[in-house]
Amino acid sequence: MRVIVIGAGLGGLTLAQGLRGAGIDVVVHERDGARGRPQGISLHVDDRGTAALRACLPPAHAGMVEATMGGPRGSTLQLSEVDGELAAVGTEDKARPGRQAHRPLLRAVLLTGLEDVVRFDAPFTRFEQRPDGTVRAWFADGRTDTADVLVGADGVGSAVRRQHLPHVRVVDTGKRVLMGATPLRAVDTGLPALIGDNAAVARGRGTTMALGVLRFAQPPAPARDRWLPALRDRAVTDAEDYVMWALPVARERPGAGDWRRARELAADLHPTLGRVVDRAWPDLTVALRVGMIPPMPAWPATTVTLIGDAVHVAPGFGGNLAMRDAHRLRDALVHAARGGTDLLAAIGGYEDGMRRDSFTGLAVPAGAEPGA
Repeated sequence: MRVIVIGAGLGGLTLAQGLRGAGIDVVVHERDGARGRPQGISLHVDDRGTAALRACLPPAHAGMVEATMGGPRGSTLQLSEVDGELAAVGTEDKARPGRQAHRPLLRAVLLTGLEDVVRFDAPFTRFEQRPDGTVRAWFADGRTDTADVLVGADGVGSAVRRQHLPHVRVVDTGKRVLMGATPLRAVDTGLPALIGDNAAVARGRGTTMALGVLRFAQPPAPARDRWLPALRDRAVTDAEDYVMWALPVARERPGAGDWRRARELAADLHPTLGRVVDRAWPDLTVALRVGMIPPMPAWPATTVTLIGDAVHVAPGFGGNLAMRDAHRLRDALVHAARGGTDLLAAIGGYEDGMRRDSFTGLAVPAGAEPGA
């Protein structure tokens, strides 16, 4: 069996690692360059993402991921000003338990060992299902590739979905989220002590801010030396403990003014939170549009399928569902490759489970993860 994966995001790379580990020929085509596109720095990895990573990654890769996560997160704190001081005044049980991960570092781990099968700067344009049962994919530079299965893991703007399920439309809610990160060394010491490893939400004067602290369980460079020496990426050397934050904003064009706009919004919050945004890494502040894909009727299974944001959205945990999809699809394809079931039956079973568990119809930042 040979599988083409379109998209080198978290879901696509988790799938590629899982298939390769099972001895299945896989190739990944990614439209962007090796650095990828801005998607925020943090990801809350819950039990679904953790199970997928443990199942699909080689043990050393999984060890590196877990060694460089933050501490266990189980609650969302409500922050407010009390007698002029920022204080925790309650909890919101919205966060699914998990741990915070550094998204660029996680992606670098997922890419390690796949260097010979990932093709960057390769925008996908269309596919053709051939009479012999294979699928041929075309790319913007005129190249083609052929395999037994084509997987669209190319995000909410999926070119694979546009051809495979042309009736499906992404709805732009008109909302945006500004996301950024601030080095922990630049933050008032009382804030990390107040939050701990939990997520937090602060509200004031019409503005809401979500935030959380990531303290690496092990420093990334020593962890790399122990678990995954082959990982040579600046995400390891650049990584340091930080505070991630997110601010909802009305519909605006993303661009160079994202950090300045975030500073304006944070000025309406407690001064401690305003300083967090003031001292942020400006180039890591990104504006993410909030889109949704409404639930859709079932479709016939073919040798083209989809995972993650390419086919569904989730209430704040898109990265986890993309990795869960990858885990389930890996299992289905391996079962078929080993003669356990018909290929179309395997893909259909995966899609039935994905539709049942993932179509929520709720709006989330399209193609990225809030991290709170």
